[in-house]
Amino acid sequence: MSQLTVAVAQVAPAYLDLDASLAIAERWIQEAGRQGVRLLVFPETWLPGYPFWLDVSPEMGLWDHPPTKAVFRRLFENSVDVPGPVTERLGRAAQRAGLNLVMGINERDGGTLYNTILYFSEQGQLLGKHRKLIPTYTERLIWGRGDGSTLTVVDTSAGRLGGLVCWEHWMPLARQAMHDQQELLHAALWPTVKEILLVASRSYAFEGRCFVLAAGTVLSRKHLPQGLALLDRLEGDGPWMQGGSAIIGPDGALIAGPVQGSELLLTAQIDPGRAVEERMALDVSGHYARPDVFTLHVNRG
Repeated sequence: MSQLTVAVAQVAPAYLDLDASLAIAERWIQEAGRQGVRLLVFPETWLPGYPFWLDVSPEMGLWDHPPTKAVFRRLFENSVDVPGPVTERLGRAAQRAGLNLVMGINERDGGTLYNTILYFSEQGQLLGKHRKLIPTYTERLIWGRGDGSTLTVVDTSAGRLGGLVCWEHWMPLARQAMHDQQELLHAALWPTVKEILLVASRSYAFEGRCFVLAAGTVLSRKHLPQGLALLDRLEGDGPWMQGGSAIIGPDGALIAGPVQGSELLLTAQIDPGRAVEERMALDVSGHYARPDVFTLHVNRG
């Protein structure tokens, strides 16, 4: 396979506004297409925004608290049904731009939300999804738990593509389940890519001998809606998320980034053959595995 251009969209959504955020996404997808990008990755729950207030609002610990309920209601009302009109719109945008797309969403299923990754082909087809297996710490107030049926790796024109969300990159067996599916490209979706999260992303690239696109969001006061008391009462103007996105090679080395603070398309040219070169020394699902000693069973039911 010849070299290809990949990118991370380190941009802010119109926070808790699904339609306006979709319009922003469409503009960046189109711009990526103009730049010849073959794979574009958006950050964790970018539609319609990561619930950062879980960790910064002093009111979050209050029981039966109307301002918290109001923010959750806004999030729920602006979350995504899969499949549905939003996935159709994202598929059309990917098709027009001629690229493969990874989008982090708040997925709505019945009365429950999930932290979900969506994969779209350059023909606009929804190829699959992944639901975060275990929401982390305060996130358990917002999202349900995913299951093994969505430990997904999909075939794209850019190569085999998978992804995990945030602290799933510290779940050894989840990582191995993904490595066993022979990823060439891995989307590591984070709220913001802090230093230790970049460590996890680089480690994943080295262990899996794959290219990792670590995607983080930028977010400050100007991106927030007005009229929600919980958000209006937050101190300062942020930023509450500062990006930190990076593109990493299969030896764990940085190819592009990390970039802090700016809204931009972080792009890089990659050579897929480098993944083959690195597997000469380490292939955790091949010659560096010991199936006579260790076995992994994934419940995909």
